[in-house]
Amino acid sequence: MDLMIRQATPDDYEPLGDITAEAYLQDGLLDFGESDEYLGELKDVAKRASAADVLVAVERERVLGGVTFVPSGGPMADIARPGEAEIRMLAVSRAARGRGTGEALVRACVDRARSTEGCTAVVLSTQRTMHSAHRIYERLGFARTPGRDWNPIPDLDDITLLTYELTL
Repeated sequence: MDLMIRQATPDDYEPLGDITAEAYLQDGLLDFGESDEYLGELKDVAKRASAADVLVAVERERVLGGVTFVPSGGPMADIARPGEAEIRMLAVSRAARGRGTGEALVRACVDRARSTEGCTAVVLSTQRTMHSAHRIYERLGFARTPGRDWNPIPDLDDITLLTYELTL
């Protein structure tokens, strides 16, 4: 596999938005399916790219997946504290899964965090059922931080997100 991780360009926004939305839908990660409000956020890569770094995994100019890297807080951060970078919306197309694409995207975020002055940790939130992602995070040295687990929709009791942290 000739995989390259690079900054997303406007030409990547639509395919990455589709990959991200499809991954969350197909994996049953949106509680309200196609009517879930978060689906619009997942598809709106241009909005993310205006507030954070969006990275894509590309093979022969075909987008296989992507991730949003939020350096040092920033408006896209959900849980990052001062001095922490955050990883959000990691998604890989079904066809590219199991080939190291997700891990390469996470490694690229960790590398960016290490080169960000004053950054001491990388944090992220994940759903309980994202077992493949959990294995990637743990393999790369991330540790669970149960004290930071949180619920993005407090009205619904069963949507607690798990959190992980990698100290740099």
